[in-house]
Amino acid sequence: MSRTVELTTWLDAPPEAVWDHAQTSALLRHVAAPLIRFVPCGGRFPRRWTPGEYRAWMFVFGIFPIGWQVIGIEFPASPPTTDVLRDNGHSPFIRRWDHWIEIAPGDGCTRYTDRVHIDAGRLTPLVAGFARLFYAHRQKRWRALAKNGFHALRK
Repeated sequence: MSRTVELTTWLDAPPEAVWDHAQTSALLRHVAAPLIRFVPCGGRFPRRWTPGEYRAWMFVFGIFPIGWQVIGIEFPASPPTTDVLRDNGHSPFIRRWDHWIEIAPGDGCTRYTDRVHIDAGRLTPLVAGFARLFYAHRQKRWRALAKNGFHALRK
């Protein structure tokens, strides 16, 4: 059993700036907070993502451990006007967490889409419900960042 969750929002920033920030681990930490905190296993995340697998411990509200997750970074080919970052992840409880971020120009802004394909066995409906909440939260944080010129990432 698998499910797909997809949410799209519009960001008040040029696509180039959104794409530049999407490729940083600081952006992941910021948009996931305070709902989820990612702690890299055995080291640090790179400043900018490069293709590869990164293992991270996850904590709900920064406190409650929920296990580890592989963040599998890829940059698949995409149409000329769209940038794509893929996290082809998994964990012991989630067989497939295939998250696609698509960034494309809009009418004076940027169209930002999170799409995740999930397979967590019998837990899939619960995990998909969490994913919808998580990506709505992330997109709200993205909108605030874009509105303020990404200044929160420069602290």
